[in-house]
Amino acid sequence: MPSPTYPTVLFVCVHNAGRSQMAAAYLTHLTAHRIAARSAGSAPAATVNPAVVAAMAEAGIDLSAATPKRLTPEAVESADVVVTMGCGDACPVLPGTRYVDWRLPDPAGEDVAGVRPIRDEIEKRVRALIADLTAEAGPDGAPRAG
Repeated sequence: MPSPTYPTVLFVCVHNAGRSQMAAAYLTHLTAHRIAARSAGSAPAATVNPAVVAAMAEAGIDLSAATPKRLTPEAVESADVVVTMGCGDACPVLPGTRYVDWRLPDPAGEDVAGVRPIRDEIEKRVRALIADLTAEAGPDGAPRAG
């Protein structure tokens, strides 16, 4: 029996320095790379928020080498699911792509203690997304991303 093929998920926030980085890292970590995770920002920062890096290290996930990336139309085109986190009108909408909006606080300016509840909420939402995506795989293993 062939193994299921799951969709590619793109997490998008403004600076790609916090929320989207944490979400992509959790998706990769929790699925052992079975679901492709990418992240980008509409106005990427120069570096990932150090408090985010520290909070994720507490969860056993290393973001020390992560770098913010600019959101491109190609990144959206290659994704089956786009999870937005406050990027507003900068996120292109393409037919056939599933969009999910997660309203989450921005960790910018927060210390590690302030990032922890955001991190924990992102983990909870990523786990629910994984359950949804893996349940959506049809009998032939093809994803039902729409």
